[in-house]
Amino acid sequence: MLIHPEVAEALAAGRAVVALESTIISHGLPRPENLRIAREIEAAVRSSGAVPATIALVDGVARIGLDDDALAQIAGDDSVVKVSVRDLASVAARGGLGATTVASTAHLAARAGIHIFATGGLGGVHRGIELYDESADLTTLSRTPVLVVCAGVKSILNVGATMERLESLNIGLLGYRTDRFPGFYLRDSGYGLYDTVTTPEEVAAVLHARTELGTDGYGLVLANPIAETDELDRALHDRVLTSGLAAATAAGVTGKEVTPFLLAYFHEQTHGASLTANVALVLSNARLAGAVAVAYAAAA
Repeated sequence: MLIHPEVAEALAAGRAVVALESTIISHGLPRPENLRIAREIEAAVRSSGAVPATIALVDGVARIGLDDDALAQIAGDDSVVKVSVRDLASVAARGGLGATTVASTAHLAARAGIHIFATGGLGGVHRGIELYDESADLTTLSRTPVLVVCAGVKSILNVGATMERLESLNIGLLGYRTDRFPGFYLRDSGYGLYDTVTTPEEVAAVLHARTELGTDGYGLVLANPIAETDELDRALHDRVLTSGLAAATAAGVTGKEVTPFLLAYFHEQTHGASLTANVALVLSNARLAGAVAVAYAAAA
């Protein structure tokens, strides 16, 4: 594992650091906009006073913080693969190029001593009962001490089942200035929240209380809804989701390929509106994560 000098210096000094995943760059955003947006996400973290640490495997090495050349490689190299926790060792052993998911980013961030992580949407339980499909994001967070700032779970998932699994796995769930669980492109997934916070300082206080109580071995999700002005029209969303799920089934898309397939389908069918929403929510999450990291460091 190689920690970028800026990140290492910030960690050693007890300053704010925010981990960022790289799958959103390689598989979640279209080229060539993905590289520009990746830089904007890092800039959003910096705007809150924290240091960004985008995580990826480059030439088989887990990199905690990327220079611009490595960021461009993740954004543009056709050989980059989507890497979850179970894939880390095999891709590293063959010197491969891997973009980290929520699960593998959280795992590597925790190993590096980073406690706060920003992403777009959390993985979860997929729709359908023929083949039970649950993202490794959930089981990884059940044993990984990180806070994940996200816009809820992706609306393409079974939201109710995912929330039940979060509870079963002891993964904490906080709503940021909302008592409704967000649905990625939508502010409200249709499910309520029991615990809310209103400031980064409150979130930091929860993190420190978890340490005092010994419950910090589990992940914590901070659900930050997309801004009202940025969310997709619900009727459009529901229509595209229905047709997208049918298209995925017809194409035989399964497993970890479902999410990138549906994100690309949304981008095409909404004529770019879903991409605009996606970028807006990721930038919002990065800014909030940066503010929480600063508050957490200040309260240490």
